[in-house]
Amino acid sequence: MPTDEPVERLLAKLSPREKVGQLNQRLYGWQAVERDPRGGFRLTDLARAELDRWGGLGALYGVFRADAWSGRTWADGIRPEERAEVAALVQDEVTRAGGHGIGVLLSEEAPHGHQALGGTLLPTNLAVAAGWDPELLVEAAAAVAAELAASGVHLALVSALDLLRDPRWGRAEECFGEDPLLAAELTRALVIGMQGAERGAVGRGGVAIVLKHLAAQGEAVGGRNGQSAVIGPRDLRELHLPAARAAVEAGALGFMAAYNDIDGVPCCANRDLLTGFLRDECGFDGIVMADGLAVDRLTAMTGDPAAAAVAALEAGVDLSLWDESFALLEEAALADPRVAELVDAACRRVLTLKHRAGLLGDTGGEATPGAEREALTLAGRAADGLSRRLARQSLVLLHNAGDLLPLEPRSLTKVVLAGPNARDVTALLGDYVPPLPPGSAAGLDLALRQALPDAEVVCPPGVPTAADLSGADLVILALGGTSHRTYAEEFAANGAIAGQAATATAGEGVDLADLTLPGGQDDLVAAVRARAGCPVVAVVVAGRPHVLTGVLAHTDALLWAGYPGPHGGHAIADALFGGYEPVGRLPFTVPSHPGAVPVRHNDRHPAGGVYQDAPDPVLFPFGHGLRYRPVLLDRLTAEAGADTVRVSVEVANPGGAAAEVVVPLFGRRTGGRVLPRLRELLAFRRVTVPAGGRTAVVWDLPAARCFAEDAADRARTDLYVADLHETIRPAVHSPGPADPLPDSEES
Repeated sequence: MPTDEPVERLLAKLSPREKVGQLNQRLYGWQAVERDPRGGFRLTDLARAELDRWGGLGALYGVFRADAWSGRTWADGIRPEERAEVAALVQDEVTRAGGHGIGVLLSEEAPHGHQALGGTLLPTNLAVAAGWDPELLVEAAAAVAAELAASGVHLALVSALDLLRDPRWGRAEECFGEDPLLAAELTRALVIGMQGAERGAVGRGGVAIVLKHLAAQGEAVGGRNGQSAVIGPRDLRELHLPAARAAVEAGALGFMAAYNDIDGVPCCANRDLLTGFLRDECGFDGIVMADGLAVDRLTAMTGDPAAAAVAALEAGVDLSLWDESFALLEEAALADPRVAELVDAACRRVLTLKHRAGLLGDTGGEATPGAEREALTLAGRAADGLSRRLARQSLVLLHNAGDLLPLEPRSLTKVVLAGPNARDVTALLGDYVPPLPPGSAAGLDLALRQALPDAEVVCPPGVPTAADLSGADLVILALGGTSHRTYAEEFAANGAIAGQAATATAGEGVDLADLTLPGGQDDLVAAVRARAGCPVVAVVVAGRPHVLTGVLAHTDALLWAGYPGPHGGHAIADALFGGYEPVGRLPFTVPSHPGAVPVRHNDRHPAGGVYQDAPDPVLFPFGHGLRYRPVLLDRLTAEAGADTVRVSVEVANPGGAAAEVVVPLFGRRTGGRVLPRLRELLAFRRVTVPAGGRTAVVWDLPAARCFAEDAADRARTDLYVADLHETIRPAVHSPGPADPLPDSEES
């Protein structure tokens, strides 16, 4: 973002205290606004005290947040039709508080939809990644951004940068899987969707995105949230930074520095990461926000809060979140001219973003509340339709013995539905969700009854009895976990579950040491298999990879659904009964044994044959996914040029209906100076092949992606698409007239 003259004029007018005020985001937004007994809303005394202290506000987090942590419900929270009024009130009060006409950045959680009453929910990132469809995610992200913008929001806090490197981590659902390329392309899609191409939608029906979390939080040892990432600089760059680089290329305006440390250096104090890599190397010109209370946590390193604040500022943090320590920068700036310069630089970046968002008194006219409500309604409808499409795409068919699926509904007279997620709507949604309005989503039980109006659907608690199973044509087991937070839960100061979770088996603060299905579900599956005289189908609703070895052994078909969102119940029923063909692919590796993690497709050494008690630790590999109707892949070709490699493969559809196909291209790069990874995702494409037709999938890839670093003439890459294989080597450069001859050929 180029620095504009209005920003420099304002910066020159601000006092040291006012500048530091622009760098703070100390309030929980739901504590800043309350209902006025006379009607409407008003600022709380807490918010007014903060305004008086700074003469303004840098940003305000979560005014509209509604969930168990905030305590806001449909009874006392801010409803969708009230958002524009509340946003206008806050902006008016903040603008008038100082003498400079500076508004406040309203930031909201939107990891898979706006976490507010009436906010449209999408499937979680891990489920979206199973669809391998960046183009659809662009549309969905744009619709969510339009909802946020119509609500007066400027910053969307969105998870995208974390990789699922250890499934014991409770926040696995927030990742786009375990692969850096897949995550990078989906992150790029998020940025383009929310901000528009070249940031064109910011302040014009879109919002600025703040991407979480930089960096390597998914690599924390043992899957323990926020703890040390024990990795070297090569793995950091190859695995955890490509998504951030892709985001900068797409124009991302914000990043959130993570809790964890990398080799002992906390991300919020890591100048090499936040300034060296992000700003100097990638050219990032937006803001860096610290994760909630992360700057205060630096006191464990620095010894006192003021030094913690300076450490974060020096590293490249511009905006804090709930911290007390960042408020001490005024005194530090007055005492040290170097700190004062850093405060100016951070304040300049915050003001530049505010200028782009129209918060420096240059809004160009206010929209009417009626127009904003209409825009919110239209955006919500669009987002809801896209959420339905994403839910269908999130389904992955893992196992289908004898082509049992899809089932013919008219052949079924009695279906037994059992398992912990049979009736639970909240289990479909994931973490970071608001309470849904009644009747806005259907559990799997209701979806099945609607799909099978002429059949008896029995949904017993616990293990079905012999009477329950008598005469059944089919048993469906709804297995997995949930990230649902109850309002009776205890929470840490940053919103994570504190202590023992009441119901959640995943989500922030719910790391697990054991990846077997929780609550004795393997025993349930075995008991049903022993009693049932009919096919058994398992549907796994979960936010992380679980060990499914027993489920695979005792069922006839297995469908992975992730957290598919509010339309997940109907999406699953449609897939089971042939209304939609599940063609998704796993964005992670499924382990066969709980003690065999972490195991990833792009590790450098094979895990097979290592453990005496788990000789084959992979149950389903990354990219696995079956389908109902066959498609054929053939004619894999590859040609290396000087700077690019062209790879082509053809997809044939012999069926009588169009087929959606996800085509991943894998490679193994050898000849370099480091151990090669077992397999790397080099490219992918989701295509629609017409009935009876063929489609050519062509990639023009950078040669640097396709060959090992520093391999030169030793480079060799084996390419794989399904069971097709091709080998490539770098193009041989033919000397031209102007090229010097090798020494042996000089005259």
